[in-house]
Amino acid sequence: MSTPLPDKTIPIPDELFQPYMPSSQAAVADIVRPSLSYWSDVWRRLCMNKLAMFGLFLLLVMLLMAIFAPMLSSHSVTDQSLSAQNIPPSAEYWFGTDDLGRDVFVRTWYGARISLFVGCMAALIDFVIGVSYGGYSGYKGGRTDAIMMRIVEILYGLPYLLIVILLMVVMGPSLLTIVAALSVTGWIGMARIVRGQILQLKNYEHVTASRSFGASPWRIIRKNLLPNTMGPIIVQMTLTVPSAIFAEAFLSFLGLGVQAPYASWGVMSNDALPVILSGEWWQLFFPALCISLTMFAFNVLGDGLQDALDPKLRK
Repeated sequence: MSTPLPDKTIPIPDELFQPYMPSSQAAVADIVRPSLSYWSDVWRRLCMNKLAMFGLFLLLVMLLMAIFAPMLSSHSVTDQSLSAQNIPPSAEYWFGTDDLGRDVFVRTWYGARISLFVGCMAALIDFVIGVSYGGYSGYKGGRTDAIMMRIVEILYGLPYLLIVILLMVVMGPSLLTIVAALSVTGWIGMARIVRGQILQLKNYEHVTASRSFGASPWRIIRKNLLPNTMGPIIVQMTLTVPSAIFAEAFLSFLGLGVQAPYASWGVMSNDALPVILSGEWWQLFFPALCISLTMFAFNVLGDGLQDALDPKLRK
């Protein structure tokens, strides 16, 4: 009978493992990363982008000023005073007055309401039409996709100003006409982006499974495809709003936009152009500054969202 071999295992002190072993639940929490949903992680990464957060803060300030700033002044947007013509910025008139004695401060922030409304409405209409059109075109494919894209190319080739002028003649100059003019061809970019995303996603396994269970095309687009394309869609919307605001300002500057007595940033810039050489710089400076700040804020926010929504950059 063989005798057992002696145990030659060398005992290792527990102190050697101490630097690598968590001593409490707090240490475990520091090591293990908390589980985050996709949108929670998007918000976390967006908050890390200081320039994008500054743009978001700037937009919130502009929105609050557009809502509440006209209430802070004792003057109305339509009040005229011939004795207060072309007064520079002062304690009574914070942004000065124009050649009709109207308060530029009140008109600037009242114009912000119209400009932001036009930009947001145009982006919303572009979203509804572009997502529906591009999503269905990309999902059906084949002859249907070819015909729908040829229609898009025809609309894209139409002169933009010609459409606006025709609508102004038929419908008359108004806020509704501006929104309609911006929406006639504004949805084309959104439709192209959504179509490209749908073409990439429609052959995935979960889409094939839904199709095999008899789901309708619109249900598959709404439930399976669109949630995975929301990143590019949101980024496109943040870029559509400043484009629509600038287009409204351009049309109003040409006299094809909002009509008196209402004011927008484009109307104020057009009214201030004849007197800018006379030294009344404030009449053009403040609406132009608001247009520039709004476009800057939307652009940096769109860039930040593009990085935050990119799953390849997720850590």
